[in-house]
Amino acid sequence: MDDIQRGRAETLRALHDGTLVLPNAWDAASAAVIALAGATAIATTSGGVAWSAGRPDGHGLTRAEMAELVGRIAGAVDVPVTADIEGGYGPAPQDVAETVTAVVAAGAVGINLEDSQAPGGPLFDAQAQAERVAAARAAATEAGLPELWINIRTDVYLFGIGEPEGRLADVLARAEAYAAAGADSLFVPGLVDLDTLAELVKESPLPVNVMVWPGAPTVAELVAVGVRRVSVGTATAQAAYAVAHRAAVELLEQGTYESLAGGLDFGVLNNAVTR
Repeated sequence: MDDIQRGRAETLRALHDGTLVLPNAWDAASAAVIALAGATAIATTSGGVAWSAGRPDGHGLTRAEMAELVGRIAGAVDVPVTADIEGGYGPAPQDVAETVTAVVAAGAVGINLEDSQAPGGPLFDAQAQAERVAAARAAATEAGLPELWINIRTDVYLFGIGEPEGRLADVLARAEAYAAAGADSLFVPGLVDLDTLAELVKESPLPVNVMVWPGAPTVAELVAVGVRRVSVGTATAQAAYAVAHRAAVELLEQGTYESLAGGLDFGVLNNAVTR
């Protein structure tokens, strides 16, 4: 563990004193241009990272493959990088520990760890997930980075777990258990209702992270109800791949190239990835 990585971990912690707006990258070039745009920290997106390697999201990569790609992203920028480690690449606390060790070695200074056992559920119960969080914290400390930021994701709202009227209480109970185990923030994808978020922020022992998409509340609206971290998940990667698809369809079917207008200048992009 070097002083540069520890310094980035401390920077990531300090950025959570306000509301951190955290763009998501999927490869070294996307990370470089996000940093060029002025991002103070960068998150990886598991879906985008997997797609960039020709694999599906949902543990489509091996632990080693994921860590290698996270390392490329972390090596491309001078800002803190937090890695989406999905469900930890295995169900046991030891699986999570091994994954944390791998991404810390790759240069990450934060992680996202989700409590779903598979896309759509079921979820680990709160105690089982708390044990996995504790294993992540212990592994980070053992790796020499006790400052690792653990953003614990609960998929209660994303996957519609349980009856709607009981979901907030479920999330709050999970937040209590996860906080006690060493988590630093609570990520609740699928929840963008401002009234519910205001109540969650008020009651949660952890600062709240929200995932946004076109049509979701603005950053200013989320800040107003106390949200402390905003990210976009796979949305930027999806938009980038949509440009590639539209341009290919236009080229093949019409023989024109207008979909390619507005691309980032070649020199700017080339310089962004030159280290």
